[in-house]
Amino acid sequence: MTDSTREAGPYPIRTATAETVEAFTAPLLAAFAFVEDPADQETRTWEPDRIIAALDGERPVATAGAFSFRLGVPGGEAAAAGVTLVGVNPAYRRRGILRSMMRHQLDDVHARGEALAILWASEGAIYQRFGYGLATLSGSFEIARERAAFVRPTPPEGIVRLVDLEEAMGIFPSLYDRVRIQVPGMVARSETWWRSVTLHDTDRARGESGIKFLAVYEAGGEVEGTAIYRVKPDWDERGPKGRLSAIEVIASTPRATRDLWAWLLGVDLVARVAAVRTPVPHPLQLLLAEPRRLGFTVGDGIWLRVVDVPAALAARTYGRPGALVLEIRDAFCPWNAGRWRLVAGEDGHAVAERTDAPPDVTLDAADLGATYLGTFRFSELARVGRVVEGTPGALARADALFAADRAPWCSTMF
Repeated sequence: MTDSTREAGPYPIRTATAETVEAFTAPLLAAFAFVEDPADQETRTWEPDRIIAALDGERPVATAGAFSFRLGVPGGEAAAAGVTLVGVNPAYRRRGILRSMMRHQLDDVHARGEALAILWASEGAIYQRFGYGLATLSGSFEIARERAAFVRPTPPEGIVRLVDLEEAMGIFPSLYDRVRIQVPGMVARSETWWRSVTLHDTDRARGESGIKFLAVYEAGGEVEGTAIYRVKPDWDERGPKGRLSAIEVIASTPRATRDLWAWLLGVDLVARVAAVRTPVPHPLQLLLAEPRRLGFTVGDGIWLRVVDVPAALAARTYGRPGALVLEIRDAFCPWNAGRWRLVAGEDGHAVAERTDAPPDVTLDAADLGATYLGTFRFSELARVGRVVEGTPGALARADALFAADRAPWCSTMF
């Protein structure tokens, strides 16, 4: 995209260049009261032509950016803007700047032909105003190692070994991609992303959470699992009490899931094992003899905004053949507003076209975002008054159409 200017009241919005990207992202540090470590620059995978800033004179006072992603959706994938770097200098809040940046950004996403926009929200209330719906859930837990016995302990069928960065680069991405295409919500990662973000370690991160380890699980001569984790050592007069933090565990088979978690829960010199951004539900809830000991908590994962209704609906597959008329309320992206007839065929693929037919289901853009990957059902939203059934049985049909074979999950923070 070329450099552009858009009015945001008295604050024009401009697109960054390679030369201005540092200045354009500076408001983020003030917004989050964050001091950047120079080493963090090694992990940057920014796309300058997707970074914008609102200016007061020549001074950037707010910023927003996006990554160009491929997002896993039920039965396929779709182009998605991974919204990031959003922040407003505290002295410039409550002036409509964020709304203007979101308007500018979504217009750009639409012009690029990306059907979806996704983000991790600092506060969900902010982005629901712009049509984002809660699209995946994210779990976390921490368990004392001595309370992590399996209900059906079995000898491991494979082996786990630790690898360095270079060997990991030849193993981790291919396994991740095999699993990713089966799980809605996961995003494709470039080689640069793997090397500079996912597998990279920094002095700051080591100081806060311990050294990053890269583990590979092999069985039957094949790689079936990988784990990225950190161990923060600690000792007292009674001995070791380190903490293991699982960052990402990917398994392509049931035995890899079982054996990898058994191995992580058995690492020596560790008293507690924790994990963040896990799938919901988590396999340990079924593997452990005492799942309550996990202290498992569920929070919001990624938020999804449908930017192009017909393209988004055509990108995924559906659980059964059938037709459904959706009436979508969308004041922020008015090109989506109105009635759309979705027709899914025997092969699971569908088309969506404008119609004047009476609506089967009426919902807001954020509600469509919440149901799109299959995390929430239309009937669940209807029970809290967010979706309205127009014809008898329409909610059940919508639930069956939009059901996903796998629980959606995103493990990539961006």
